[in-house]
Amino acid sequence: MKFKTALLATALTSVAFAASASEVTVMSWGGSYTKSQVEAYHKPFTAETGIKVNSVDSDNPATPIKAQVEAGNVSIDVADVEFSDAIRLCDEGLLEEIDTSMLPAAPDGTPAAEDFIDGALQDCAVANIVWSTVFAYNTANVSMAPVTIGDFFDTAKIPGKRGLRKSAKATLEMALMADGVPAAEVYGILETDAGVDRAFAMLDTIKSDIVWWEAGAQPPQLLADGEVVMSTAYNGRIFNAAVAEGQPLEVVWDGQILDFDLFVIPKGAPNKEEALKFITFSTDTKRLADQASWISYGPARKSSGALVGKYSDGKTDMAPHMPTASANLGNALVNNFEFWVDKDAELNERFNAWLAN
Repeated sequence: MKFKTALLATALTSVAFAASASEVTVMSWGGSYTKSQVEAYHKPFTAETGIKVNSVDSDNPATPIKAQVEAGNVSIDVADVEFSDAIRLCDEGLLEEIDTSMLPAAPDGTPAAEDFIDGALQDCAVANIVWSTVFAYNTANVSMAPVTIGDFFDTAKIPGKRGLRKSAKATLEMALMADGVPAAEVYGILETDAGVDRAFAMLDTIKSDIVWWEAGAQPPQLLADGEVVMSTAYNGRIFNAAVAEGQPLEVVWDGQILDFDLFVIPKGAPNKEEALKFITFSTDTKRLADQASWISYGPARKSSGALVGKYSDGKTDMAPHMPTASANLGNALVNNFEFWVDKDAELNERFNAWLAN
């Protein structure tokens, strides 16, 4: 009897250890964005489930997925990626499919499929935020405040260096809007050779004044250091620098490009079951609203909107800082993910050739 009791105790201890040893590795974009996820998702998820979250960062979490899956050496369980990357990676068979019927309903019982914003649920991805690429400036470093996306490209009117993401996506769209193309017509024009030429011709006008950035933390730093007078940036990074760090930075919403970020699971993720639990937990109504109290990205669920209140400082209202606020949508462009799934390789090849000349 004592022997059996000892065996039982050992077995129970092993089960308890296995449960406590459960973990999930989540790759995101770093900085204030990862912090918002750690506070809203990671910490409460571990507290509720006992599953440890390993947080790792990348300049673009979509990049290592292909290499890891093809090498059969996947270390990422969940990655936070942009919309066009989620669709492309899924089409290439590099992601696990996600049964979105597992996602919790809204507090009033509305099914998740109806509660998420249109497009937020895909075969291999579940959106968490709506964010945007904007441009911003340091009020201490300009004699005249920019108002339109055209001002970003007008170095005669507002002299100084400009910061731009080292990527064709968003850069070409902004160039066309600065050249007078209405947001609704941008992708139709960019589908043509003449439209692409027109975008690059606009970029030519400021090429010698561009400082290129690749990581989301760079634009606020470039602006704070005075290395550029204006820079494109992710809206939440500018909010964090301005509100949390007290930098004199202002967002210009004209010409903003709206996009989703979504959670995906790489094919062959070592902890798929835990990954599914993490995504289910992190994309419920409360968690998405909680993230919006740490950074100014809009929740991907409709039911989360009413729960978005103040920033974590307890005094800053978040609603006006959201890219989806009505006052910020006057000349906004929604990223056309289908366009970029089809054209990404071609336009980035052209972009890189342009950079080299």
